[in-house]
Amino acid sequence: MRANIGDHVRVQSRHVGERPLLGEILEVHGADGLPPYLVRWEDGHEGTFFPGSDAVVEAPPRPATRRVR
Repeated sequence: MRANIGDHVRVQSRHVGERPLLGEILEVHGADGLPPYLVRWEDGHEGTFFPGSDAVVEAPPRPATRRVR
């Protein structure tokens, strides 16, 4: 798994009906985008994160662009 600062991380829930954990990668501590990562989670806490098989790194959503005609 490789990531960049600003990417989002999603950790799937292990229980039916629970929301996934969502966070933003603030720092990449491994070489070439490899873990560990410093992540700020939705609830505001920050921590070092070593992703498991239930984690996915996603690029942040791009802002919508307006087309000029």
